[in-house]
Amino acid sequence: MRDAAINLRVLPEQRDLINYAASLLGKNRSDFMLEAACNRARAVVLDQVFFSLDDDKFKQFTAMLDAPAPNPGLERLMAVKAPWSDGKR
Repeated sequence: MRDAAINLRVLPEQRDLINYAASLLGKNRSDFMLEAACNRARAVVLDQVFFSLDDDKFKQFTAMLDAPAPNPGLERLMAVKAPWSDGKR
């Protein structure tokens, strides 16, 4: 159940455009606007490439990036010999 409100003041032309676009997708204005806003918000958050770490946290971060990721499935896959391989390589 949605219980938080977001109110916007818009020009009539903007409201009409949003209403028309929502109707094309079979949605009401609120659902259309919420979906559009959330999609844009996710894109903005995912586009953030700068973050700051102190020296200790940076060392931990780079150590995690440099360490091999434990992935048993990938290890099994990489251990399988290719059917066309004669095993001499």
